[in-house]
Amino acid sequence: MLADAGLYGLLLRLDQDLARTAQEKRCGWCGGRLDRADYARKPRGLPPELGAEHKVRLSLCCAAEGCRRRTRPPSVRFLGRRVYVGAAVVAITALGAGRRCAEVRDLRAWLGVSARTLARWRRWWRVVFAESPFWRGARGQLRTPVPVGALPGALLRRFAGDLQAQLIAGLRFLAPITTAAGAM
Repeated sequence: MLADAGLYGLLLRLDQDLARTAQEKRCGWCGGRLDRADYARKPRGLPPELGAEHKVRLSLCCAAEGCRRRTRPPSVRFLGRRVYVGAAVVAITALGAGRRCAEVRDLRAWLGVSARTLARWRRWWRVVFAESPFWRGARGQLRTPVPVGALPGALLRRFAGDLQAQLIAGLRFLAPITTAAGAM
């Protein structure tokens, strides 16, 4: 699924929609018009055939002289400042420690993720994410509780559809943490 270029095309369109919505709101500091001020990223975990548009973080900048503050709209492609794309981070950590060893090993090899990095990501879900103000507020939106030790896999299973639909829904759910206001 992570090698499917169509997945990343859909995620790019969702990011563009999120950026348009944020741009319509104007600057949160001075009320000025927000212009596009995208910047290049060097994300890992993307299929090699994807174009340069998939390696750009959509961003906005206030057009008012004297303000010029940058605003990052929510993103379903980038999970904060992580080098790997959000889909890769969520998918590989959702497989769960100790289970599906062959799948995890193959995915780690394809993505180039070390065992140490994977362990750090799993700790992030259990500690930093689980204790964040975002998660404390957002988990109440779910019908059934999600055990902290089962994040993010148990979170994805709360969404309907096949694995790809669950991944996209999960990334949309997590999009608020990709902005400065929702950052952890």
